[in-house]
Order: sequence, then C-alpha cells, then structure tokens
Amino acid sequence: MKILINTSSLKLMGGVASHYKGLRAFWTENVMYNTIGKRNATKCGSGKYWLLWDCLKFIFRLLTFRPDVVLVNPSLGTSALKRDFFFLNVAHALGFKVVVFIHGFNWDYAKTINKKWVVRHFNKASLIFVLANAFKEEMMSWGVTSPISLTTTKVDDALLENFNPMKDKTFSSKNILFLSRIEKAKGVYEAVDAFAILKQKYSDLTLTFVGDGSELKPLKKYVADKDLSDVIFTGRLAGEALKNEYKNALLLLLTTHGEGMPTVVLEAMAFGLPILTRNVGGLVDFFQNDKMGFITDSLEPKDFADAMVPYIKDKELARKVGAYNAQYAKEHFMASSVARQIENTIKETIRL
Repeated sequence: MKILINTSSLKLMGGVASHYKGLRAFWTENVMYNTIGKRNATKCGSGKYWLLWDCLKFIFRLLTFRPDVVLVNPSLGTSALKRDFFFLNVAHALGFKVVVFIHGFNWDYAKTINKKWVVRHFNKASLIFVLANAFKEEMMSWGVTSPISLTTTKVDDALLENFNPMKDKTFSSKNILFLSRIEKAKGVYEAVDAFAILKQKYSDLTLTFVGDGSELKPLKKYVADKDLSDVIFTGRLAGEALKNEYKNALLLLLTTHGEGMPTVVLEAMAFGLPILTRNVGGLVDFFQNDKMGFITDSLEPKDFADAMVPYIKDKELARKVGAYNAQYAKEHFMASSVARQIENTIKETIRL
C-alpha cells in the first residue's frame, strides 16, 4: 500500500509535524511525506507564499507516486479546512482515495460551522480519523456518513531510550510538573492556585512550568503577587532536558480547559507518572480514574489540590499508579503501535 501524507514541515514544532516526525521510522507500508504550508517559523515563510507551489507539487506527487491513499491533516478551523479541502478535491477528482485526520477540534468553531459545506467535503473522504469519540458523535450529528475511526497522538519511542519507568523511577522529589503552552486556556492559573493551597501544608513542594506562551509574563506576576516560592519556569524544553523533567517529577498536573488528545499526558504516562487532569478530548475515552490518577469536570483548584495529597503522602501509591500508566502507554501510545494502527485501519476500512 502506498500512502501520500500531506504534512507541515518536519522542521517545525507544531502538532502535525511532531506527530509524523515521530511516526516516520515505524511505517511498514510505502509512505511518502509531502510538505505543505510554511517551511519555517519566520514571517516570510508564511504558508500563503507556498500555496501555488504546494498545489503544483501535490498534483505532481499524485501523478508520479500514484498513491493508493492520500492522507490530509486539517484542524477544525476555516483556513485549515479550506486548504485541505482543496487537496481533498484535487485528489478525489483525479480518482484517488482520501483519508482525513482531524488533529484539532475547536468546539467554539464547531458551533458556528457551515455544516453543509463541511459535510459535503467530509463525505468525499473514504475514512476520517478523529482523536475523541465526542468528536465522532458531533460530526455524525452534522450528517457526516464517511467512516470515522478513533486514533491517538503518540509517544516517540526514542524519548524513553535508556529509561525503564518500572525500575528507574524513584519518586524522590515532590515536584509537580505542568507541561504545556503557557496560556490561560491551559488552566495555568488554576494550577498555581492548587499549588498555593498545598504549599501551606507541604513546604518542600515545588511546581515546574515547562513551556512558553503569551501568558508567561502575566503568570509570573501572578505567582509573585501571591508571594509563592518554589514555582519554576523553564521555558520550552526538548531532548534530554525534557526527559529530565519527566524523570524528576512526582506527577503531571494538566488543568486544561480543552484538548484533542494531549501528547503531554501520554508522554507522562510512558514515564510512569500519575496524571491529574480534566475530562477533555480523547482522554475521556480511555482514562481510568484512580488507576491512572485523577480526572474531573471541575476547574476548582481545591479539587486538584485534594486529589494530589495522596500522591504527595504515599510514594508507593504514586509508584503503583505510575507503573500502571507506563504499561498502558507502552501497549497503546508508542509511535510504533500508532503507525501500525493507522495502517491497519486504512487497509481494513478501504479494503486495500
């Protein structure tokens, strides 16, 4: 089976690029990546400057590579859908089967979406991948009749190289890890407030924010105004520095307001961390309360503070939950497994 995958440049740090960069070594079928959109993070590299070239190159790839399946990767937003619907229409008109993988599902946009326009295009697809059952149900309610299958984001196998969470995880620190873009919608203020509650009783507790974002300066001021000590801001990390944050954490806290399938949760599970998070996106479809940590609809800092106490007090509980998470991640979320799942679903659904 030959698959042509439209993806943003693998040099970028975005979700689609990161996903396919991590899967690249694990495809068993004949897979070709076709880069579209901006090639770098600078303004002059904006995707609109590449549009004509991307269109011509896409047609060239179709006619020379002759894929059995074309895989396009939009998020749920007008500009992304317009771009990827163009590629869908071109491939469909030339007789190629198209699979759509929706990476970001914007519920606010979904409320105002032009359903006729979206449904007309989605129903040209031979298969649609989504990251949560709630996304599937919403699209079916619009009138989408193409097959819709659940998939997941992935954990790069190389991330855990030379680290065995069952043996190497010590839980010697009392550091709460919050790894995300620093944005209000990620629940960063709720995380600080939960930490402030705990800090009154556990003076040796620390909170580490890993990531950058538009809310970084206001958040630092918020922490300073509360006169909180032991809140650390590392900025964005990668490689060994990122691995070390996972290795040295007691648990992962993610008080996000909304997600698709947050890779950070999957990575933290793979590193053997208990997870404290919210009922958002694809987490709803697999997360087991207590066994994996704590999941809730609440945004109340006290609820998260109370839920963290058992892990702060009992290392063996943290170790038990972390070991369960590591095994679950190994079986379900590693890039090698995800690549096979995508290939098998395409073959079974489209009967290639």
